[in-house]
Amino acid sequence: MKVLLAKPGLDGHDVGVKVLAHALREAGFEVAYTGLRKSIEQIADQAQLLNPDVIGLSILSGSHLILCAKMRDELERRALNIPWIVGGNIPDQDVKPLIELGARCAFPSGTRIEEVIRYFEGMKQSAG
Repeated sequence: MKVLLAKPGLDGHDVGVKVLAHALREAGFEVAYTGLRKSIEQIADQAQLLNPDVIGLSILSGSHLILCAKMRDELERRALNIPWIVGGNIPDQDVKPLIELGARCAFPSGTRIEEVIRYFEGMKQSAG
């Protein structure tokens, strides 16, 4: 299963997403990471190029609702039917609105890496 991890927006902190990328690789996933400060359009460009099974957005800046609405719109505009998830500095009360925006799953602040890995493993098993 191929995972594209991305850091949209102006957030300059990527230790957490790098730890997640390493853990996913250790668990047998193919992982690509876009790097810091990518626009939603740049992330969608990478998704078109790499054809991942899932896109993971890591957002710590507090702009998760705005960025996720843009993600939904950009994927729809390009007719990319790629599931996406979001995690980072996400308050519990924003999980439901993020799901309503189209995220397959939203991991709020304090989620353990092991929980994220289990989620991806469940996606992998249900995909085939």
